[in-house]
Amino acid sequence: MTLHVDRHGEGPALLLLHGWGMHGGAWDELLPALAGRFRVHVADLPGHGNSASTRCAAFDDAVDAVAAILPPGAIVCGWSLGGLVAQRLAIRHAALVRAMLLVASTPCFVQRADWTHAMSAATLDSFARGLEEDPGGTLQQFVRLNALHGAASREAIRAFVARLAARGLPPPAGLRESLGWLRDADLRADAARIAVPTVLVHGARDMLTPVAGARWLAATIPDARLVEIEDAAHLPFFTHRAALVAALQSLHG
Repeated sequence: MTLHVDRHGEGPALLLLHGWGMHGGAWDELLPALAGRFRVHVADLPGHGNSASTRCAAFDDAVDAVAAILPPGAIVCGWSLGGLVAQRLAIRHAALVRAMLLVASTPCFVQRADWTHAMSAATLDSFARGLEEDPGGTLQQFVRLNALHGAASREAIRAFVARLAARGLPPPAGLRESLGWLRDADLRADAARIAVPTVLVHGARDMLTPVAGARWLAATIPDARLVEIEDAAHLPFFTHRAALVAALQSLHG
């Protein structure tokens, strides 16, 4: 099981992990700034982009597939679903991870009785139904929620809708599997065991992963700090690129 990876630049290893429904092209605007500082490894997660044929029903199987392409001692930068994978990597494959940057991510994407800092199960179920009826339209709707209420929202929506199909729409079966990861994964119990320096970059206007979840995570991971961006939504790496580059530089030292 081998994931598709594009590599750019020279320097310390940096792995970029995209969010649900997207692919490694999500990071394109950041690459010029990062490739001059890092050896950047841009992965397509299982069931997405050029890794569409790689299927992982179980979340930990997907994490292990990412670990197989992760250079030892890398900084792992994960956006949304990619941040969930990064957190699990830091526990399950701790020796490979030097530091983490979590972008618009959370340890638990769906509300629980003791966890309100997340989307409702009904919202997730609506995406699942939409995948059955209109996969392309459902992904476009999801992109709009990513940008809703944030700075440069129209620019972000245009850019991300355009790149949805740049590597072909992910197959519905792969999207359903990865939606299951978001539904079922709850990594809160492991957060205090994460033993690497961690920076969280999160928008205060995020409609998909409320910033309260990032505040909880930053207070729970022993060596973590939160960069909260007042006018950002779920795409701060696109709308506030300088903040992402600065955060990565702070982890590099």
